[in-house]
Amino acid sequence: MSNQEPVELVVLGQSDETAACCPGLLTAPLDEEQAVELAKVFKALGDPVRLRLLSMIASRAGGEVCVCDLTPAFDLSQPTISHHLKLLRQAGLIDCERRGTWVYYWLVPEMTDRLAGILTRPAGDPLPNRTAPAGTAS
Repeated sequence: MSNQEPVELVVLGQSDETAACCPGLLTAPLDEEQAVELAKVFKALGDPVRLRLLSMIASRAGGEVCVCDLTPAFDLSQPTISHHLKLLRQAGLIDCERRGTWVYYWLVPEMTDRLAGILTRPAGDPLPNRTAPAGTAS
């Protein structure tokens, strides 16, 4: 066993190029541009309706879903659902295509993979030491 080459662990969905341009939150501080870009994505995910819409789109068999199948799941008007979908599209989380009368949506897996990579602590890195705030029991 001792003569085996060491195995390199990588974050799934994060290529060397992604790691170079978009380090994880726990490996390097974000610059202002990265923080602004990520804030848009997290803001889009911060609404329960948009989070449910994303989940419904991502989990759909076949990888895409018609807006006509999304709207009945909510007690909201069609224009409101369209607004939420527009914000998810602007954040780069979903994409769409009009086919006749209906619009079909699908997940952009590169963005969710990127988010996973940004939020994932590199494997093997020790957890940071934490100290209890003054005046609290540890």
